Amino acid sequence: MAEASSKKKLGLWTATSLVVGNMIGAGIFLMPSALAAYGGISLLGWVFSAAGAFLMATVFSRLCKLLPGINGGPYAYTRSGFGDFMGFLVAWGYWVSIWCTNAAISVSLVSALSTFIHPLNGNPLLAIATGLSAIWFLTWINTRGVVASGGMQLVTTLLKLLPLILVAVGGMFFIDTKNFVPFNISSSSTFSAITTTAAMTLFAFLGIECATIPAGNIDNPGKTIPRATMLGTLVTTLVYILGTISVLGVIPATSLQKSVTPFADAAAKIFGENSRYWISAGVAIAAFGALNGWILIQGQIPYAIAKDKLFPSIFGKENKQGVPANGIIIGSVLVSIIMMMNYTKGLVEQFKFLILLSTLTSLVPYLFSMAAYIVIRLQKKHLDNKAWVSSIIISLLAFAFAFWAIAGAGQEIVYWGFLLLMAGVPFYVWIVRNKND
Repeated sequence: MAEASSKKKLGLWTATSLVVGNMIGAGIFLMPSALAAYGGISLLGWVFSAAGAFLMATVFSRLCKLLPGINGGPYAYTRSGFGDFMGFLVAWGYWVSIWCTNAAISVSLVSALSTFIHPLNGNPLLAIATGLSAIWFLTWINTRGVVASGGMQLVTTLLKLLPLILVAVGGMFFIDTKNFVPFNISSSSTFSAITTTAAMTLFAFLGIECATIPAGNIDNPGKTIPRATMLGTLVTTLVYILGTISVLGVIPATSLQKSVTPFADAAAKIFGENSRYWISAGVAIAAFGALNGWILIQGQIPYAIAKDKLFPSIFGKENKQGVPANGIIIGSVLVSIIMMMNYTKGLVEQFKFLILLSTLTSLVPYLFSMAAYIVIRLQKKHLDNKAWVSSIIISLLAFAFAFWAIAGAGQEIVYWGFLLLMAGVPFYVWIVRNKND
């Protein structure tokens, strides 16, 4: 890929918005209700998952310093550490997970917009048309160049953070400490409750690697990406934990468990009933911004693989704006198909299952990236003993955390996730044979 000028590349704040924007989707607005069954102890779950996220973010930051400017993120790191085959499998699973993720985000966007456009609730054709309009508008934006998509990401990230921060800060003045007593209201032990809530909240951190994927489009990637990754993780963690404290403190757990709009309910108590509408707008913007960020990634993954001749060459071509538009467009076609499945009654359960698989196939690249860090460090051979011990400890802890998260997905999901990854093997064999021919 030809080097673009720094004016056509993403800077620190735009790269940070890619990390924050892709992590903070519409799902966080529902998380307090899911955690309410455990009570205040769920805050420890957030702390535990945040610690794991920071460990993985640290490894991704260090990998970027070791391999600056290399596109593909987890795929590129896995390939550097373990070769073409493992790199391909990681990229294959990650690419599939992006389709499912974007389809789910599209459905969340339509759901959030139904607060303002009531017919979206009962009219599947209108809902599908709205979802497709969002997908293809953002596809067009992303084919216009990385600066255009980056600018959209920065604006939507700022707008989605606003309602979350207002509730997080405003709620501090309305907290009733009685809502945190007893600290663990579930029937589970303290250890079990922390483990369960940590597993639930970990999924809210998926996306920490996003700044590493379009590395070639980021100005001074060796410095910018590590800073963006760590800063994005810090901002997201603060918003998540402070927001959860406020909502749990404002709304009693018994009521919160039944709420389908916890942030909106908390805002109504803090700022008045009309605030429900700007919280709903925040949900819609969160979904819209996350969809924009993941559509950007949707084109970068197959582009990086194609450049290494491990994917059809059509994905490695760029348009006049220097964007891998073919990968974005083909991905959006697949996303559109999966999104429409959600509005076909017989396929709803299959759709939900695909979302669980997408979570697993996002965690597998994390696992291999953590392991690849040790291998790449060995290849570089420029560490003193103290630095080597530090690198080993951090990477092993991050690896253990990623492995624990995968195991927590459940036996059935792990089984089907393995089959999904293996489905890419014949494709890999075909590509290698044709490349050699």
